[in-house]
Amino acid sequence: MDRPAGKAGLAVPAAHAFNHQGWAWLALAGALTVHVADEALTGFLSVYNPTVLALRERLLYLPLPTFRFEVWLRGLIAGSALLWLAAPAAFAQRRWLTLFSYPFAVLMCGNGLLHIAGTIYQGRRLPGVYSAPLLLAAAGYLLWALRHIERGLH
Repeated sequence: MDRPAGKAGLAVPAAHAFNHQGWAWLALAGALTVHVADEALTGFLSVYNPTVLALRERLLYLPLPTFRFEVWLRGLIAGSALLWLAAPAAFAQRRWLTLFSYPFAVLMCGNGLLHIAGTIYQGRRLPGVYSAPLLLAAAGYLLWALRHIERGLH
């Protein structure tokens, strides 16, 4: 980026620039929060835990955990809160968050696609499928925003 550095070494965007990275980060944090609520309200663990146990029987070692609802939900709420707290770093286009954003967005694309593919494969709506398109759209927006910044298009 050929923008001047401001206080604390943060890149200072041009006054006319729209900060897609910050807004895309908020969109994905919001989409994931909605997705967590969707999964919690539609019984995600009632599908996930038996699936993991069945896979473990077929594959000798599969490092996927099973969860109790309270532990699972608390962990996802804490993770979602951290995403919201990282929003100022996204708007400041901090390099560490940009580096984290790529794998995070790809992981969320995979999450959304798995919910949709599982629904098609099983022929019934799986928990989390209602919010999966939102998750895909927000993750796609973040990937686009990151690419946009790389090209210097602010």
